[in-house]
Amino acid sequence: MEIKRSGSQRSSKGPTDWFTGSVRIDPLFEAPEPARVRGASVTFEPGARTAWHTHPLGQTLIVIAGLGWAQREGGPIEEIRPGDVVWFAPNEKHWHGATPTTAMTHIAIHEALNGNTVEWMEHVTDKQYRR
Repeated sequence: MEIKRSGSQRSSKGPTDWFTGSVRIDPLFEAPEPARVRGASVTFEPGARTAWHTHPLGQTLIVIAGLGWAQREGGPIEEIRPGDVVWFAPNEKHWHGATPTTAMTHIAIHEALNGNTVEWMEHVTDKQYRR
């Protein structure tokens, strides 16, 4: 058994290559091999969002605070609220983040395939971001 105490892991700023706006990432867990699951709490300030990206084995988001948006390529922008659980299928191109006026926090859970959990792509443009 291993317990990660709250506050024992350092928060980091979301890298500008992966995010637009102010984003804080708080690591939660990374299971040791042979397990592959990893998770983080991610807080997006108003207007902040991820770049387009995919996950080789999919991704689950659990919204815990605020109001956000999520979109898969070719689909509409969907509103996400606390208590909502979002699943993106393996290799499904998507983005997620806060609305223009409200911050949002979610727990992001994904698995590594050959050490890789995500493929980052181009930024979501302001035009794409506006509903």
